[in-house]
Amino acid sequence: MKAMYHTGKNGLEGLQYTSEAPAKAPGYGEVRIRLKAAGINHRDLFIMNDRTAQDSPLIPGSDGAGIIEEIGEGVDAFRKGDEVIIHPTLGWNHAADVPAVPGIVGGPDHGTLAECITLPADNALPKPVMLSWEEAGVLSLSTLTAYRALFTRGNLLAGEHVLIPGIGGGVATSALLLAKAAGACVTVTSRSEAKRAEALRLSANQAFDSHGDWQQENALGPVDLVMDSIGQSLFSRYFEMLRPGGRIVMYGASSGDELKVPIRTIFFPQVSLLGTSMGSREEYVHMLEYIGRHHIRPVIDREYSLENTRSAFERIAQGEQFGNIAIRID
Repeated sequence: MKAMYHTGKNGLEGLQYTSEAPAKAPGYGEVRIRLKAAGINHRDLFIMNDRTAQDSPLIPGSDGAGIIEEIGEGVDAFRKGDEVIIHPTLGWNHAADVPAVPGIVGGPDHGTLAECITLPADNALPKPVMLSWEEAGVLSLSTLTAYRALFTRGNLLAGEHVLIPGIGGGVATSALLLAKAAGACVTVTSRSEAKRAEALRLSANQAFDSHGDWQQENALGPVDLVMDSIGQSLFSRYFEMLRPGGRIVMYGASSGDELKVPIRTIFFPQVSLLGTSMGSREEYVHMLEYIGRHHIRPVIDREYSLENTRSAFERIAQGEQFGNIAIRID
């Protein structure tokens, strides 16, 4: 089968296209899916950057959608030809049973940047009919992460004010759409004027320059919930916007892992700091129901062929995209 392997070098230099990758037969409780489309994420870049020349070849990619082409023993939920979407989190069924580190499709086991993938049948669900193959292919990881952050961890309610710094990435863009569907007011930030304009077009209520005067520009009052994927470069600024008793949900650290925050800015206003990562199968099912009820479709920035996956990753690495990037497999 055709596939993108990562091997030999770290980073994007290690990506290699092949038309001769072996396709794995499904074992007990597994299915093999012929993929129609896949998505790529920052997670794939982090994994490739951490790999060495001594690591075994890996097919990256956590998102995908396709057609069941082979079924292992013990699987009764599917038939050949069923159209499915991939839930990327492995072995995490219930939201409350949080693993130390969630297992994810696409590392350490092979992922979705290939013509076929074999995985547990529990990680395949019926593809939402309203979504195109490309939309279904990019949906899962970013939208599931946003859904858990907003609702399971952030307890977002209608009428609340959400701040989403760094709009443009897949999770942040999904969070904007999900929060607006819930009846929240949403403020976003970006260094890019074009991204701020696009967020406003997608119904954000306010859009600030990431390095501007937020307090001066804010016309919506204090923030109830911050969706933080940035970390140290903006973290101290969230307290300018948060109401007493507000929440910060942290799901990334794109500007670095270390934080230096005066503790009194947390305990006097009784701010809650909440961590989150990915999401469970239970939440994935709820997320699919939610996007169906509200007719939410992921924002696709660009589409690339499997052979041109490296160019797609370069666009993400340079922070140029707004939304998700789709890889056409078939």
